[in-house]
Amino acid sequence: MAHRKWCLMNNNNQDENAQMLLATGIVLLLALLSMAIYGVKVVGMGEPYDSSDDAVLQTATEIDNVWETTIQYRVSELEGLGTDSEICFNAAESVQKDLMRHGEHRGVEVILVGLNVSIDGNECNVSAEAGIADRNSRMLMILEASVILP
Repeated sequence: MAHRKWCLMNNNNQDENAQMLLATGIVLLLALLSMAIYGVKVVGMGEPYDSSDDAVLQTATEIDNVWETTIQYRVSELEGLGTDSEICFNAAESVQKDLMRHGEHRGVEVILVGLNVSIDGNECNVSAEAGIADRNSRMLMILEASVILP
């Protein structure tokens, strides 16, 4: 009977040892994983800054040049497809989506936030904040447009 009791206690000790070994392995695996993630993040920091890369400035200039005329064109295109405020808002949203796609094609992120549309008589006023960024630089600009409703 004593031999059987010793076997059960020995078996329990082996189970506990196995669980401790498994827990230690998991902790080590998580530590290695976090070090690998940190290493991947740090790798990109050593790349030199290219001062000749002015994609953000070029994109900002392009957006500033087309903002009002594109909204005017879209408002004219949507004539008769809703109320003045719906037409104005849909035109502004359409231009917003196009500018985001334009940024993707240029390798620059363009995000328009705070899109505000108001109607004053026969005039549609649209404003937004444009955030333009690439991996080297960021820029924030205010866009405003006043277009005549058809």
